[in-house]
Amino acid sequence: MQIFEQLEQRRDWSEEERILLDTVRKVTDQAIAPRAGHFDRTGDFPWENVAALNELGLNAIFVPEAYGGAPLSFRAYLACVQMISEACASTGIIYATNYHAMKPLIDFGTDEQKQRLLPRILAGGLGSLVITEAMAGSDATGMQTKFTPDGDDVVIDGSKLFITNGGVADLLLVFGKWSEIDDPKGSISTIFVEKDSPGLSVTKVEDKMGHRASNTAALTFAGCRVKRANMLCEPGDGLGLLLASLNRSRPSVAAHALGIATAAFKDMIAYMNEREQSGHKIIDFQGNQFLVADLAVDLAMCEAWLDYVAHLVDRGAKSFGLEASMAKMRASDLAMRIATEAVQMHGGYGYIKDLRVERLMRDAKITQIWEGTNQVHRQLIGRSFRNK
Repeated sequence: MQIFEQLEQRRDWSEEERILLDTVRKVTDQAIAPRAGHFDRTGDFPWENVAALNELGLNAIFVPEAYGGAPLSFRAYLACVQMISEACASTGIIYATNYHAMKPLIDFGTDEQKQRLLPRILAGGLGSLVITEAMAGSDATGMQTKFTPDGDDVVIDGSKLFITNGGVADLLLVFGKWSEIDDPKGSISTIFVEKDSPGLSVTKVEDKMGHRASNTAALTFAGCRVKRANMLCEPGDGLGLLLASLNRSRPSVAAHALGIATAAFKDMIAYMNEREQSGHKIIDFQGNQFLVADLAVDLAMCEAWLDYVAHLVDRGAKSFGLEASMAKMRASDLAMRIATEAVQMHGGYGYIKDLRVERLMRDAKITQIWEGTNQVHRQLIGRSFRNK
């Protein structure tokens, strides 16, 4: 792993960032990783892991100082996501979803909204980004959830599914369509719904292949009444907020996928240096060395590209959607490839739940699906070369 240690040393972190990352690494290694297998087996929500992250005040690194945060770079945030996900993919996506749900509030909310809502997240509350519906997955504009104005309130009717943190979140950023705007895209609007709001119910918690400890819920809004003061921007502004949110969340999902890929790669290398066949360690076979070289290069290149995307965000670039799609697509494909190769390299042992690689392979698969399937990202990237 020497090459990756060298690359990490050359990433030029500030002293504050390095101290944070060293602390996060210590917590993930000592507290989060040892519990990951248990939470995968039971499917219980990892409240202990969330508490460990909250003790670090980790939500503060993406909240502006004016609202009580201690912000660091987007690149440092992504590094935290990657480390947490390497230790426990479920905990990684729980933490990342806080960012996904709160960043639109930070970027587009009013001062009053930020003063009122952000302290809950700083105190350790959980956020949820509520978009997907049964007939509106990769094409989120097909959503049918309806927002109806009623005096100082907004009444929400509809249903959502596959919502990360949906059943445990303190604040849910919900996307739906404004009833008084007759335009499938122009009617998309956004509102914050607080947990325990009347009319909001969790109708199902999914039993999943991987990420078994993360809460993935189906939600129903039946006459759910919310104060109009919780609306983010104006009715009909939701599509722009949705696209901006996805452009930020896709690099985050890429970091999450790279955490899984890194864990699988480390497990595979450790096994190859221990396991012997025909009097030789299996790392010594040329074919295996070629495989390791290819995976190591791809992993290093993905991390370098993600750093590039993070620098774009940190420098205030206005447009980075394609770069974000490229990062998400390649990192998630690589996570699945490395996890699969790690299982294969372990032989029969890789298929047994006693070893982590079996879990990592299950965890890797969803990264190719959520935040836009990789087929959608290939289409976005490919059609960008079309002559206007």
